[in-house]
Amino acid sequence: MQETSILIADDERDIIEMLKYTLTKEGYTVIAAEDGIETIKKAEKYKPEIILLDIMMPKMDGIEVCRSLRSKTEFKDTIIIILTARGEEYSEVAGFDAGADDYVTKPVKLRSLMSRLSALQRRGTKTDPDLLSLPPLTIDREKYVLTIEDKEIRLPRKEFELLYLLASNNNKVVTRDRIFEAIWGKDVVVVDRTIDVHIRRLRQKIGKGFIQTVKGVGYKFVSDPGTTGVSR
Repeated sequence: MQETSILIADDERDIIEMLKYTLTKEGYTVIAAEDGIETIKKAEKYKPEIILLDIMMPKMDGIEVCRSLRSKTEFKDTIIIILTARGEEYSEVAGFDAGADDYVTKPVKLRSLMSRLSALQRRGTKTDPDLLSLPPLTIDREKYVLTIEDKEIRLPRKEFELLYLLASNNNKVVTRDRIFEAIWGKDVVVVDRTIDVHIRRLRQKIGKGFIQTVKGVGYKFVSDPGTTGVSR
């Protein structure tokens, strides 16, 4: 079976060597880069399935690299995980907004990272219908494209998967626990605000009325928000 290739982008060689050692033992083919420009060049050359991307890098920071890669068709399905020593919400939001799939703070806990990688790779296996038509929204899971009244909107992977999960349960409440399990996996620990960040970003892009908050329970997608009120 072909090994999964992973590009580690970090300007700290100790971190690269530590991750390279662990990931190689787990069967990954590892590529390394130490600045933003080199990261883009190696991503374009090797086309890795996964990129671990540090935010604070010379020449071009990780957010810019992520945004640049996501603008290219060949990287729309690449799993991108942001690595950063920052714990502030704005850093997490910036990473997700640039198109990152997940966010890991330093120092990296190797067991947690491996669980996240496994969960993200499992998310690539789908059995549900590829196309949801909920006028004025059309959600194409094959192309990872959202269309609103003939306007195409490309969402970061996690935002798209969250929207698809909610929309495929139209007018039904989806609990926070189910969202965590379906989008991030059972073995991955994420903070509560992670869902809130994704929901907020989705509402900014598709309009507030489609995703309603059910306090203390979870969220509900409503295809006709005009008849059921507006979420807060």
